[in-house]
Amino acid sequence: MAFQFNMHSTYSFWLVALSLVVATLASYTALDLAGRISRLTQSSARHAWLAGGAAAMGVGIWSMHFIGMLALSLPIPLGYDLAITICSLAIAILVSWFALYIVTRAKLSLPHLITGGILMGFGIAGMHYTGMAAMRMEPGIHYDPKLFAASILIAIVASNAALWIAHTLSDADQGYVIQKRIGAAFVMGIAITGMHYTGMAAANFPLGSICGAARGVNSQWLATSVTLFTFAILIVVLMMSRFDARTTFLVGSVSQLNGQIVRMATFDALTDLPNRRTLTERIESAIQASSRGKNTFAILFMDLDGFKTINDSLGHSVGDEVLKAFAQRLLHCVRGGDMVARLGGDEFVVLLENLASPADAEKMAESVLDRMRKGAWTDGQPLQVTPSIGISLFPQDGDSVEALLKNADAAMYEAKRGGRGTYRFFEAGMNEAATRTLQIQTALHEALDAGHFSLHFQPKFRGDDGELAGAEALLRLNHPELGLLPPLEFIPIAERSGQIVQIGHWVVRETCRQIRRWETAGLPSMKVAINLSPRQLVQQDLVATILEIVRAEQVSCEQIMFEITETVAMQDAPKTIEMIHEFQRNGFEIAIDDFGTGYSSLAYLQRFRVKQLKIDRFFTNGLDEHGHEGGAIVSAIIALAHSLEMDVVAEGVETASQLAKLKSMMCDEMQGFLLGKPLTAEAFGALLTERTVNS
Repeated sequence: MAFQFNMHSTYSFWLVALSLVVATLASYTALDLAGRISRLTQSSARHAWLAGGAAAMGVGIWSMHFIGMLALSLPIPLGYDLAITICSLAIAILVSWFALYIVTRAKLSLPHLITGGILMGFGIAGMHYTGMAAMRMEPGIHYDPKLFAASILIAIVASNAALWIAHTLSDADQGYVIQKRIGAAFVMGIAITGMHYTGMAAANFPLGSICGAARGVNSQWLATSVTLFTFAILIVVLMMSRFDARTTFLVGSVSQLNGQIVRMATFDALTDLPNRRTLTERIESAIQASSRGKNTFAILFMDLDGFKTINDSLGHSVGDEVLKAFAQRLLHCVRGGDMVARLGGDEFVVLLENLASPADAEKMAESVLDRMRKGAWTDGQPLQVTPSIGISLFPQDGDSVEALLKNADAAMYEAKRGGRGTYRFFEAGMNEAATRTLQIQTALHEALDAGHFSLHFQPKFRGDDGELAGAEALLRLNHPELGLLPPLEFIPIAERSGQIVQIGHWVVRETCRQIRRWETAGLPSMKVAINLSPRQLVQQDLVATILEIVRAEQVSCEQIMFEITETVAMQDAPKTIEMIHEFQRNGFEIAIDDFGTGYSSLAYLQRFRVKQLKIDRFFTNGLDEHGHEGGAIVSAIIALAHSLEMDVVAEGVETASQLAKLKSMMCDEMQGFLLGKPLTAEAFGALLTERTVNS
């Protein structure tokens, strides 16, 4: 069975609202023109006004459409094919001419109204989907059949209503005609935008799509064009409207509208920084200037460390405030002539021009990191966030906007892998790492539905009698193209992307199902430990979700133990305590994993009241490598745990001497390659059978 994943798209609220304003203004223009053309008696004058009115009305409808397109954001560069864009404009003008011709006739019969509405509806839909085709998506846009049909139906119904309203209000001698036209224009505007956004909702952009017209009509050209077209509406309204107070209102409204269009097309609405399109144009100018002058400039690509955790734990409103505060702080870190832009999400870019040497970019990166860590800011935002920074230089790291941004992005990911809160210059090998990361992200998207994940179970043995005490569930990913991927390679990527949450749910569900399979086969009940990731631990409904899964699979909560690493547990110790106690109230047991590598205080360790402490393999190895000192540390950990009524599990037992020393220290349980390697579910079941028979 094939599964289609689509790119996540978002809309700018202000641009959506702006498109409604333009649609309403275009509708009012059409109503006003219909009234004036109806009163003309000369054939030549009627034809002239029909042509001019069709151009103004068509431009208005078309402008609304493309403002709506500007409102759409996808995680890829977008553009529009010029020829197809012009074709969609021509369709809008032709449809408008047809509408004005119908409504300005002396009599409008019901058959003419319905026929005209159907043809006009198909025309407006044709204009919309032609405009969508101008993006030249590869692969093509997939349209939801129901929403596609609904958008055409809306266009037809709206067109019939618009024709009837326009014809009814074409008589300027009736009472309150201006008020009626304003109200009718608003209704028509809602209908037109309703059709547009229904059509947009029908569009699905497959994951991995690219915009074939990304180098076509850019946003700067588009914003300017929309401004000119909207200004054309103003000219027509001024020519056709009475010279009264209404004229002043329309002049101010459309003038303000023009300014908003240009502003929203070039600046980020949240942070008021230049957006990706504006940054792209500035980098292109920098490339030309630096090529002539043989100068160098740098791109600093930044991603905020831990920002997704802030969003997940504190909410998107707090996340937005953090982004705005970081944007202002970053502006105070750079030079006056440098450009700071926001690409989207928590990604920011600084363009440093006129550098004397690459060392200047390094100094800037160090300065930004130092000020973000230690700066005393006056913006009232209590959260301090630091970025990971990737640096690319012109011309050695690329001679195009795309190459420079891509390579700076690759260097930024290397900075994250290097410990975060640091910077890296781009190196040729980083592209291979970035490509590998992207391949693994794609594999993770496919893995759950395609069945590429599996579980192995590493047995745990009791220290006193060597009997099987349980198992730890370990996740494996075997991709048909990438092969068997080690957890240390794909788990961090899943953690950064947030995919680990759904993967974690799958691990719990599959573990429960395997426990039931063993029980159905007549094997004894076995406690299985499951690791919880940092991203899972910040989910507000973690315990409730896991409880729902376990109950649905009809497994006792007492058969599941969850392991939390010591470092993660101490990141927000009070919250960890609440979560541990919630798990325990529902019958689950908790273990602190990798104990000794973090910074637990005895007070918190006592308050955690977990079932087990798992000694990190570093200390187990120390039993052989560090002699008496290594043994003293392990012995102290075991004694501490026992005094707090906790069991101790030693990880990484690989030699007979380690095993003997741990037994002499009264270690409760042990696991490692000496005792048993991770086994498939079938092999672990066979081990259970063997142990049951021998006992």
